Amino acid sequence: MTKLETLQSNLQAALGDKVQSLAVALGEVTLVVDASNYLDACVALRDDPGLHFEECLDLAGMDYATYGEGAWIGRRYAAVTHLLSIKHNWRVRIRVFCPDDDFPAVASITPVWNSAGWYEREAFDLLGIVFDGHADLRRILTDYGFIGHPFRKDFPVSGHVEMRYDPEKKRVIYQPVSIEPREVTPRVIREENYGGLKK
Repeated sequence: MTKLETLQSNLQAALGDKVQSLAVALGEVTLVVDASNYLDACVALRDDPGLHFEECLDLAGMDYATYGEGAWIGRRYAAVTHLLSIKHNWRVRIRVFCPDDDFPAVASITPVWNSAGWYEREAFDLLGIVFDGHADLRRILTDYGFIGHPFRKDFPVSGHVEMRYDPEKKRVIYQPVSIEPREVTPRVIREENYGGLKK
């Protein structure tokens, strides 16, 4: 039995019906779990001696709104976590979809791996995913007065407001965006001696 097959077997044994799907691609294992089982699955991934995922390497929010060129029909938002077992020298990716697209929320895994705290704040800030039970869920990359979540697929490229220094007020102010939205289509230049090259 290969190491990857051992990992798959141990995952099925430890998680059982908590796993919605288990896929192997390019030598990596991806688990999908339901939001209601997310925290319990994470505890099992950490505590089961056959798995022993003691380290959370990364957690990212995902917006599947335009995934597959608009062919995606599942839930819109997901949290994707990458875990490492130093003891067994293997990795796993766990994906959980938020049950409500209008208010995306899943359980916080900071009680399991406290390193997930900043990652969850980033996913909250950039995508608006709420992590229930997070002790300090607030913006981490954008300004406190920032409107919206800039990594959502429907967020305007120019944003909602712009910031500038006002010399009269002697402070930074926010104002509506003054840039008109436009689509730029590059013009292709075809010349015989373009770039100094001659045919």
